[in-house]
Amino acid sequence: MCYERAMRVICLDLEGVLVPEIWLNVAKTAGVEELNITTRDIPDYHELMRTRLEILERHRIGLPHITDVIASMEPLPGAAAFLESLRAETQVIILSDTFEEFASPLMRQLQWPTLFCNSLKVTPEGRITDYRLRQEDGKRQAVQAFKAMNLQVVAAGDSWNDLNMILEAHRGAFFCPPSSMQEAHPSVPVCTNYESLKDFLLQ
Repeated sequence: MCYERAMRVICLDLEGVLVPEIWLNVAKTAGVEELNITTRDIPDYHELMRTRLEILERHRIGLPHITDVIASMEPLPGAAAFLESLRAETQVIILSDTFEEFASPLMRQLQWPTLFCNSLKVTPEGRITDYRLRQEDGKRQAVQAFKAMNLQVVAAGDSWNDLNMILEAHRGAFFCPPSSMQEAHPSVPVCTNYESLKDFLLQ
């Protein structure tokens, strides 16, 4: 590996970039339309999670049901090969707002990339009562830490909760973002497939 490549780290979001949106799949299997909300709809993560937890409680949807849904999911078409090709060139870190309790089945299919995420508070009966952030504004904080280690950081994500990470990185891009993000930040490059995203990340 050449010196220039050794000094670079790529930071990617998980859901919407490498795997489908977990909550949308839960909404579909549980038949709960209200769960069809993501950070594309509610940019404030705490507001979004409070809303989700209230919906789960009201419909009595626990962690076992959600993990069954996740176990049936697969990465997005082409995602595993895309990620493998990146990891052959440089270091890749997944910065996600998902939870440790959700991630393992999908991480296994992606050959266990490094993942920084959050965790849940769950009762012995499987009720999800709360969540714990790894760190407030954790994606941006991680990028800042990598930069402090003299690493060149390149980042990409698809939603509002990725914005601080993308803007903090030395270079950042949106991947298939909502139009509202493009309109609000027209200077940020947009990639619409893995080929163009790989070209951006490795240039």
